[in-house]
Amino acid sequence: MENFWFYIQMGLEHVLDLEAYDHILFLAALSVPFTFSNWKKIVLLATIFTIAHCASLALSVFGILVVDVGLIEFLIPITIFFTAVHNIIQSTKPAEHRNMVLYSVATGFFGLVHGFGFSNYFKMLMAGEVEKISPLLGFATGIEFSQILILLAVLCLNYMARALLAVKQPLFAQVMSIIILFITIPMLIATFPW
Repeated sequence: MENFWFYIQMGLEHVLDLEAYDHILFLAALSVPFTFSNWKKIVLLATIFTIAHCASLALSVFGILVVDVGLIEFLIPITIFFTAVHNIIQSTKPAEHRNMVLYSVATGFFGLVHGFGFSNYFKMLMAGEVEKISPLLGFATGIEFSQILILLAVLCLNYMARALLAVKQPLFAQVMSIIILFITIPMLIATFPW
């Protein structure tokens, strides 16, 4: 059980690591179009992301699929960039009228990409483990908890902007997405496979 808690903590630290903020940026981009009234939708998307993220880790740990790390390091900021651009394009459409199937499929694919970005390190950690399912589940639990914290923070920021500053929801989504784009552009340049 102690090992399980170790991997929960590792999942928490993986997402909340401010030096590797790509996960936080993606979750922020994913959640800015939503409000507290849509909390079930955004939690569902975060769970899809977690499942896909851990699926790619499992594929790597069990030696089923190995992906070029250089390509993945470039694709991670691409996922953030496209999510932010999508937010800007769709910002005037209410969250209730958004295509959740498209969101779910894109989020699942992006979760696979992000998982492969961490897979080599995770595979190295798991090399000494005889039983691999429990650590994977612990890691997934830590990821899910930390993602819910980030989503809650973004939803609170959204609420405060609308309640205290009278910012309309579409404007909040646009401004936050533009900020995310500007943060992501240097990541794209740094990881571009020249």
